[in-house]
Amino acid sequence: MTVARPSLNALRAFETSVRLGNMSRAADELGVTPSAISRHIQSLESIFGVPLLKRLPQSVIATDEGARMAAKLSDGFNLIEASVAQFKPGPLTLSCSATIMMHWLIPRLRHFKQTHPNVDLRLNVNYADIDLVREEISLAIRNDMVPPPQDVIVKHLMNEEIGLVCAPGYLKAAGLEARLEDLPKARILAAKTRLFAWNDWLETMGRPEIALAPHDIYEHFYLMIQAASYGLGVAIAPRMIVEDEISSGRLVAPFGFIAGKFNIVLWIAPHLRKSKDLQALVKWTMHEVGNTDRALPNAKGR
Repeated sequence: MTVARPSLNALRAFETSVRLGNMSRAADELGVTPSAISRHIQSLESIFGVPLLKRLPQSVIATDEGARMAAKLSDGFNLIEASVAQFKPGPLTLSCSATIMMHWLIPRLRHFKQTHPNVDLRLNVNYADIDLVREEISLAIRNDMVPPPQDVIVKHLMNEEIGLVCAPGYLKAAGLEARLEDLPKARILAAKTRLFAWNDWLETMGRPEIALAPHDIYEHFYLMIQAASYGLGVAIAPRMIVEDEISSGRLVAPFGFIAGKFNIVLWIAPHLRKSKDLQALVKWTMHEVGNTDRALPNAKGR
């Protein structure tokens, strides 16, 4: 008696649908039609004799049996992809937020390309969760407020130092004297992705009783920094991403910088850890962080 066995394509269609929560998105990732995805999953349900998905109007959710199968399939497909990548590595891909990429990475990238002209390096804009194997990410720069993926190699890069920044003429124009008590006079800028930044900074500065509510909230961190540099208000920013603006005189940090609650870390793809090119990229990144201008002032409360 011949036992029906599921095809690899059907298993891939099912795992992708569960992971993305949508058959149409699964079809886009796999380069097939949504109807093909649906037929594959129906074939699996017929073979196993149990429903694997709950079909909702705009999404799909795995049943208990389906969730257990999808988790094992994800592990298996990741293992296959990681094994292939070890023997046929592609270009390196470095992932970081748009703000770090614009304000820190790209201004320094020329140095890496000059010293490693044969390394094919690509950039990925992302600041949240990623699957390094599936998304072919070699290295990611992340804030450790974001939990790392399972099995990823985490390497400490630097403590995140934070401080208040504004345009050079803003303090005087706003009638401020670089005292914490004066801050309610200022226009407070914030980023949607980090609304707690002001409370964290005031707490770290030992002045949690000062209550400040943002006047302007920007969709992205880099837009908030741009607004501050043009005199639209004051912002809280990590030293790492504003040091060039401070060195050029576009921004000032009247209270200096102080160690915040979080760290900047590297996520290293474990299946590529022996890659000489990746090792060179990690070493270069850590060297560039070590070259941060330590002449910038430390924080001082007033």
